[in-house]
Amino acid sequence: MSYGNQGDGGYGSQPPGGGYGQQPPSGGGYGQQPPSGGGGYGQQPPSGGGYGGGYGQQPPSGGGGYGQQPPSGGGYGQQPPSGGGYGGGYGQQPPAGGNPPDNHLVAAILTTLFCCLPLGIVSIVKSSQVNSKWQVGDFQGAALASEEAKTWWKRSLIAGIIWWVLVILFYVVVFVLLAASVPSSSY
Repeated sequence: MSYGNQGDGGYGSQPPGGGYGQQPPSGGGYGQQPPSGGGGYGQQPPSGGGYGGGYGQQPPSGGGGYGQQPPSGGGYGQQPPSGGGYGGGYGQQPPAGGNPPDNHLVAAILTTLFCCLPLGIVSIVKSSQVNSKWQVGDFQGAALASEEAKTWWKRSLIAGIIWWVLVILFYVVVFVLLAASVPSSSY
């Protein structure tokens, strides 16, 4: 194996003591266990202690490596064995009944128009997420979005009721004050 000139060195010359990937005469190297018993990159040291092993093997304690899922479960693309997590996972069968939860879109639109615009908009956004999450298979996410949509349209309704009560009270007070300030004329 030759890398350019075999002269006194330079960029293309072969290093003294062997080529790349070969075992140097003193022992040790990247692919083999050195004779002294120290750790190499491709093998587990004979002492077996801790994470001092090579890059290609799992540590003896059984912890997760770069190419394997951790023993606790739940990696990218897999549902944890306990069934936890935020959603039901994509591609699962729908729960019994097969219909998506109520998205509360009509109530969200009505409370947006007649009660409180900012809270109603949040309700519309949440209600629009229900069907899209259901279609991709996130059944728990769809149920959560449905509950949040219901919560936000109720908040919008309460805020709207409080607003309209305050507006009516304001007009009643203004009318009473104007009626009291007008002098009554008698002939």
